[in-house]
Amino acid sequence: MNIALFDLDHTLIPLDSDFEWGQFLVRIGAVDADAFAKRNTEFFTQYQAGTLDAVEYLEFALGTLAQFPRAQLDAWHAQFMEEVILPAVQPIATDLVKRHQDADDLVAIITATNRFVTAPIAKAFGVSKLIAAEPELDANGEITGKLKGIPTSGPGKVIHANEWLASMGKTLGSFANSYFYSDSQNDIPLLSVVTHPVATNPNARLKAHAQAHGWRILNLFND
Repeated sequence: MNIALFDLDHTLIPLDSDFEWGQFLVRIGAVDADAFAKRNTEFFTQYQAGTLDAVEYLEFALGTLAQFPRAQLDAWHAQFMEEVILPAVQPIATDLVKRHQDADDLVAIITATNRFVTAPIAKAFGVSKLIAAEPELDANGEITGKLKGIPTSGPGKVIHANEWLASMGKTLGSFANSYFYSDSQNDIPLLSVVTHPVATNPNARLKAHAQAHGWRILNLFND
């Protein structure tokens, strides 16, 4: 058996789901447009530059979610999927995931974005295993605004992937071939420990790193 890991934003979908969720909340009037949009854009710029404080951002995003009952959030997310995410999902990306699934590879999506935003997207790709930033929940299942555990970004992706595999008595070395698809230099730690790193729709920094190290470059959305 082989293993195939996928980043989500700008890798399997040609947008950033967390950023777009924030923009969606602004658009439907759920949050103060000027203040939220400004802060959301600042964080997104930091992410692109590789300077984002993951915990600070996640607790900003989760704090926004905590303002609303879970039932309301779920209703909004269904609307978000229909209006924003599903129209952006492209067959070339779903086919890539399916090729690994059809080969009986162990498949997972591993993303720095929180589980609330990404779980329905992983489901749309037919991927049952999602490793994502975990929001803390209270006894009633409501989001508290706090992050549970460590972020699933940068070196954190390696930690979380290893913990998941260890729970099954496996390591990355248990597999003949291990693949990780990502668009960002933020994911170089995990890309560096698989046998087949694939710079997918890479940003400029990851593209340069991939070229220097002889990694495969795959452009799903802009050939």
